[in-house]
This record gives sequence, structure tokens and C-alpha cells, in this order.
Amino acid sequence: MNSVLAAKDLHLVLNGRNVFTIDNLTLLDGEVMALVGPNGAGKSSLLLTLALLQTPTQGTIVFKGQTVSRENLFSFRRRMALVFREALLIDTTVSRNITIALRIRGISGHEASIRRERWLERFGIIHLARRQARQLSGGEAQRASLARAFALEPEVLFLDEPFASLDYPTRKALLKDLGGILREMGMTAVFVTHDPTEIPYLATRVGVLHNGCIIKLGTVQEVLGSELPDIKELSLWPD
Repeated sequence: MNSVLAAKDLHLVLNGRNVFTIDNLTLLDGEVMALVGPNGAGKSSLLLTLALLQTPTQGTIVFKGQTVSRENLFSFRRRMALVFREALLIDTTVSRNITIALRIRGISGHEASIRRERWLERFGIIHLARRQARQLSGGEAQRASLARAFALEPEVLFLDEPFASLDYPTRKALLKDLGGILREMGMTAVFVTHDPTEIPYLATRVGVLHNGCIIKLGTVQEVLGSELPDIKELSLWPD
């Protein structure tokens, strides 16, 4: 299986504090990697760095065999998409939120319409196409945000705690739908979460961060199964 994204000797220091130190990390084509760990472990900072939105203090990121540099940073960034904890929708209709994002990426009007309708349907919100974003519930807004990201057809999708603000029934339904779509599409993704119960829905591999370092990396079963007592000690699970 080919490498899509690889990081080597990656360090980030902010305000004199070491945020993370990653010796080697490789994201393979078609895999969904979950990053889990306690608050302050460096998960979101690592995700933003891999998504080329945070400049590392030191280290190398390779995207599909090409080293990321100042010269190619923007072009590589446009081949990715990111979904945050908050939906961050523009104050317009759901439909236009998706269309605007596509047009910014240079997608033609006809193709943008096809993609928009496809992904509104896939995430079960076609009936909300004309709804103003500010009128959506939390779950509806996050579905719209995900539809917008998938419509971009990214080569890597980054998910930064996208379910954290949702209630349990909404979160479970969206996790189930998203997991099915990721598997069907063979999407390559990185997923940050505080809640390990979300991981089996989405991920194929798990990295556990603690004090800015990946202390465990393996399949879902390897990390959440046989090593479960050790992970509990990091206070990742509620009492």
C-alpha cells in the first residue's frame, strides 16, 4: 500500500513549549488514522501540521512522494479538506456553502452542482439545501460541513473532533453514516478525538499521543483491545 502522507523528525515548539515530537509517521492510501490522547497531548496541533495549516519548527512532510516546501505548500493544501469541531459554515444557504467552496477550488458550475447534490443526498440533508446555515441544528450543520468537505474530493480528509459538540443520538447516527461513506469511498483520513468509543466506527489504525509523543501505534484491536488497561491510565476513558 502506498504512502499518501509521511512525517519525519517533526517538531513543533510554541511559546517555548514543545507541543509534539514525531520521529516517523506514515499515512497509507485508504486508511483512516485516529489520533487520541488527553488534553494538551498535541493531537490537534499535529493534525493541523499534517494538513499544512501549521508550520512545524523542524522536520519534513512528504505528500505522495514529494517533499512539502514553501513553493508547493498551497497546491498541496488544495488537495486536502478539513472538518473542525464547529461546522464553520458561511451565513448563507446550505447549498451555497458547498457551491462556494467548490468554485473557490476552480470547479465549474455544472460539475459543482453535480457534486453538491450528490453529497447533500449522501449525508441525508438534501431537504435542507435552501435552509440558512444559522437555522441548522448542530448535527445538521456538521452534516453540511462534511458534505462540503467530501464534495471537494480531497486526497486526504482531516477531522478535528467533529462530533464533540453533538448529543449522543446525533453523534452515533453521524458516526455510523460517516464510517460507511469512508469505507465505501476508500478515503484516506486523519481523525482526532477525545472519545475512544468513536474510533471503531471510523478508524483502521490508532495513534495514542501523550506529552507530544506517539506512545502507541497500531490497529484498533491492538490499541483498544489488548492494551486497553494502559490507555485507561492516561485518563482517556471517563470514570
